[in-house]
Amino acid sequence: MTRVSSAARIATAREAVAIARELATEFSAGAAQRDAQRRLPFEEIEQLSSTGLLAVTVPHRFGGADLPPSVVAELTAIIAAADPSIAQIPHSHFVYLNLLRLGASDDLQKRIFGTVLDGGRVANAQSERGGRTIADISTRLTPTGGGFSLDGDKFYATGSLFADTLAVLARLEVETDDHAPGEYVAFIPADADGVELVDDWNGMGQRTTGSGTVRLRGVHVGADDLVARAPAVSGATGYGAFAQLLHVAIDTGIARGALDAAAEFVRSTSRPWFEAGVERAVDDPLLVQRFGELGVDVASAEATLAAAGRSVDRATGFGDPDDIEPDADPVAEASIAVAAAKVVADRVANSVTSALFEVSGTRSAGADLNLNRFWRDARTHTLHDPVRWKYQHIGRYVLRDEKPPLHGVI
Repeated sequence: MTRVSSAARIATAREAVAIARELATEFSAGAAQRDAQRRLPFEEIEQLSSTGLLAVTVPHRFGGADLPPSVVAELTAIIAAADPSIAQIPHSHFVYLNLLRLGASDDLQKRIFGTVLDGGRVANAQSERGGRTIADISTRLTPTGGGFSLDGDKFYATGSLFADTLAVLARLEVETDDHAPGEYVAFIPADADGVELVDDWNGMGQRTTGSGTVRLRGVHVGADDLVARAPAVSGATGYGAFAQLLHVAIDTGIARGALDAAAEFVRSTSRPWFEAGVERAVDDPLLVQRFGELGVDVASAEATLAAAGRSVDRATGFGDPDDIEPDADPVAEASIAVAAAKVVADRVANSVTSALFEVSGTRSAGADLNLNRFWRDARTHTLHDPVRWKYQHIGRYVLRDEKPPLHGVI
């Protein structure tokens, strides 16, 4: 059943950040239990929608706050520190709202943006299994008398179980009167005839993201429900940099959440090592030193994320035009900045979530505490796209002034 809530309207970045912090406090309280029981956060996602946070990127002309990418990244990191799964669920929501902004007709924008302002949610149905690479798409759009028929199987469809609208990536092989062959994103109701949502995600981390299977069998798609993908991902739009920025924000938030959890555990539960000669674990000088090192790591990730966010703002028209040098390529610079931030966040998220146990001691390994969820979440989410290729693009840019490719994943 389609779930559309009534939603509040957010007007400013300050308001959005304050609401995100309030929600993070509430979400954090039940995060460990939800993960342990794999209890999907339907109530929490409804709450997230009702605050208006999921509508903050809706353009002004459609009644939204039109907040910049840097603010969306900040909101994502705040929520990820509390519950990384909840933070990841709206990732594709924001990405596909950006696609609408860049390439959809006014009628489709008005329809979907209006639904989102009322609390509606968009989820992706993009990735597939079985192709030579993840870029191979076998889901097909077949022209019919009254539009198109959509058929295929999608996997890792994060957020689909919570969505009102699915953004389905598919190929059109033949030319029609209004559409050339190529890849399109079809915006369809999540409860449309022929759509089956399967709760079969079994990852070791990010366990409650609803990243299951979507089966599509003869789903009707109107001609006005389609958005061509190529102009957004292969043009100088900043589309890929924005999408990747939110992934960085999730990893950075996980690192912050793990560090905060470790500090709280040491303050409240850990005993000092006997050789330290102190009464409290927090007074162990070696432990203080280690927390200092971890604090620097997390602060570095957060600073790099913030810098990347400002760069994406400039590339997408939200920054101050006077900050852009005459000969600069703001889109290339944003992609490189986000790639660097991704490398840092990947390293820090995985190392800090592991060090949580090092600094907290044996008691922290208790299964009842479920502190390992931070490491499992970091290790799972950082698999999303390999940082080894980020290093390649950064190195080529630094050494040969070679701009990164335009394919939507950097």
